[in-house]
Amino acid sequence: MESARAPQVRPRRAGAASRRGNDPLEASLRQPVFDPLRPWHVRLQAAGGATLGHLNALADAAQLRTESGRPVRFVAPGAAHAHYEARVFESGCVETRPESLHDLFNALAWLAFPRTKARMNAMHAARIPHEHGRRGRLRDLLTLFDEGGAIVACADSELLDMLRGFRWKELFWEHRRRVLRSMRISVLGHAVLEKALDPWPGITCKAIFVTPDADLDAQAAAWLAQRSTQATPRELAPVPIFGYPGWFPGNDRPEFYDDTRYFRPFRRDSARAYGNAG
Repeated sequence: MESARAPQVRPRRAGAASRRGNDPLEASLRQPVFDPLRPWHVRLQAAGGATLGHLNALADAAQLRTESGRPVRFVAPGAAHAHYEARVFESGCVETRPESLHDLFNALAWLAFPRTKARMNAMHAARIPHEHGRRGRLRDLLTLFDEGGAIVACADSELLDMLRGFRWKELFWEHRRRVLRSMRISVLGHAVLEKALDPWPGITCKAIFVTPDADLDAQAAAWLAQRSTQATPRELAPVPIFGYPGWFPGNDRPEFYDDTRYFRPFRRDSARAYGNAG
């Protein structure tokens, strides 16, 4: 019998969700890609919605701090600062427009992953004085993880080998039940989360690997702390997150994973490049 054709899905522009407004946000956040942030959004809605005051009340209750010891405060944008991350580290002030989905997801990521966000900020601040007009490779890694990062929690080495080897159909289709049982993906990148409001199969995160039996936030912060100043973005592993079982309509059919535009094959240098993700 002839296989059903894979759905033709047109890539969406990242800014589409912002222009669309917040009306569908609550329904969209029921999707599993938003699991880590959903409890904080529920609390925010219970407090009266996305305002700086309500975000700061949650930050106070969670005792959010930068690694410099400053309380994290979500503030309205002000005068331009030469180095955004340095200002956050020195003052604790995170410029936030609550009506912007991009900024809102960044604030929710601070609440959901406080150690990881604080570690990234501290590492940015430490490197800025040593750079002269051009961001270095370590800060490129930090920026990619901040905007598009995910944490893959899995103790099954065979599944991780499939992921590292870009064996997407084998991983997400042939070992579907095993993935659901043994692999968890937690997305923290706020730009990817904004894109996920208008999803398409090609959305890809830059991931690290941790164990499932310990705090994900603490493990991610520790992974970052172990990076040397020579670390590069190639230490992050690409993961097409909507291949994960149940995360996208149609991925319950094997032909979904045959589209190599989204589920790209292994390249010769990939094993070396992504060997440090976990």
